[in-house]
Amino acid sequence: MDAWKGSDFRGSRWTVSRAGRRRLVQYRQTGLVHITDNQLAAALGAWRRPDAGLARALADAIGDATLDGRLRVGSRLPAERRAAAALGVSRGTVIAALGILRDEGWVDTRRGSASTLRLPPEATARIAPSSALGEDGAIDLRRAVPAAPHALYQRAVLRAAERSGPVLAESGEAGPGLPELRSLIADRYTRERLATRPEQILITSGTRSALALLSTHLRPRAVAVEIPTYFDPLAGFRTIGTRLVGCRVTADGWDLDQLDDALRTATGGMAYLVPDFQNPTGALMPKAARRTVARLAERHRVTVVVDETMRDLDLRDTPAPVQRIPGSILIGSAAKTIWAGLRVGWIRGPAALVGVLAHHPLCEPLSAAPTQQLVAIELLRDLEPLLRDRRAVLRRQRDHLSGLLAGDDRWRFTVPPGGLALWLRLTTMRADLVTTRARAHGLELSPGPSFAADATHSHHLRLPYTPPISTLDRIATVLDLACPTTGRTSARPARR
Repeated sequence: MDAWKGSDFRGSRWTVSRAGRRRLVQYRQTGLVHITDNQLAAALGAWRRPDAGLARALADAIGDATLDGRLRVGSRLPAERRAAAALGVSRGTVIAALGILRDEGWVDTRRGSASTLRLPPEATARIAPSSALGEDGAIDLRRAVPAAPHALYQRAVLRAAERSGPVLAESGEAGPGLPELRSLIADRYTRERLATRPEQILITSGTRSALALLSTHLRPRAVAVEIPTYFDPLAGFRTIGTRLVGCRVTADGWDLDQLDDALRTATGGMAYLVPDFQNPTGALMPKAARRTVARLAERHRVTVVVDETMRDLDLRDTPAPVQRIPGSILIGSAAKTIWAGLRVGWIRGPAALVGVLAHHPLCEPLSAAPTQQLVAIELLRDLEPLLRDRRAVLRRQRDHLSGLLAGDDRWRFTVPPGGLALWLRLTTMRADLVTTRARAHGLELSPGPSFAADATHSHHLRLPYTPPISTLDRIATVLDLACPTTGRTSARPARR
């Protein structure tokens, strides 16, 4: 494990081209921030390392402090002589460290002015958040979420701030959502051949809020859910004492006989389904199955709530939207396509239902802040370029991880057509034991029972492929260590 310490975004292995440096992102601020000598020394702490020269160690320490926020991006470092005095090194050491940082994209230095801290393009363009990269030692894959698209997000925040005057002049109450955002989302549905008016859209602070509002309004006696399914909704349903009725879903599809039984048991209640790149299996429900679900739901008087959080993460060679389940209420958010920190989601349903929900006592506390909605407007207005880039990266990382794990009889999996993770069926030991052993090697995983309403799937693991390829190599190695080799008949392909 020692060979893995450190970051993929710093160190002598990493170089950034001049063209890449021109694309670096810098936070714009209302005033220029200068880091004092004492602030620099305090932020770096005990930065010297026995395994590296002074210049290399100083450069790494400044990069580390920038990544975790001890030094603010966009601020200016002290002059070389003053920095040298504060850190107890020669001016030549500081100059050499700044040269390393400049080459690797951490600082921008102009003739006659101080060096300004930046984030390298590799740190701002990556798909996975830093917690999933092992930058602090452990790789945390318990959440399959993307990192923010730094440059796009920062520009969106600035544009939103510039046009926030009318919103700031209001009370700050969100109501059903900003008219512009509701229209933008409605137009997107309409372009996908689901005619939608703005009054059919209600803005929330995410899909969990959308589901909580719908559950509180519908007050279902029982909810039909997939087994497995995303664990957050399960926790929400359990909190309000709703009975959960499961139907089996695998990477190959939905068991429609079990779904019929689940909907019959939940008669007059609700169903929560993820037909588009289901979390965690990645399965995509066929058109015929969607029509069957609609027919069964009508027969059993069940309200179908469809979570479309993963719908845009279509990793097929030719992405194409699949027709939705007729008559279903749709919930969506920007959490998986843009960033979970953008707390904006929505409900798409009949205008009458949206009108009732907009006057529900919980609507306001479960709504997204108007300023967040302004940022969402800026990002959703032209989302396709971001989606195209993210799909390409995720497709490459999915294929890489699949290639590393293929041909090994300790697990089985189907390469998913979309989504963010592989759903592994372990053949030699239980998932909880593998999770414990992986944790000892610095890898946090989610075992299958956490996704199952009936606590089954004890031999399954969700394995996100959101980290970059170098981290995926680490993950595959840890999984190799965490699983016994007994019964193995095939060798793992060589890592690229």
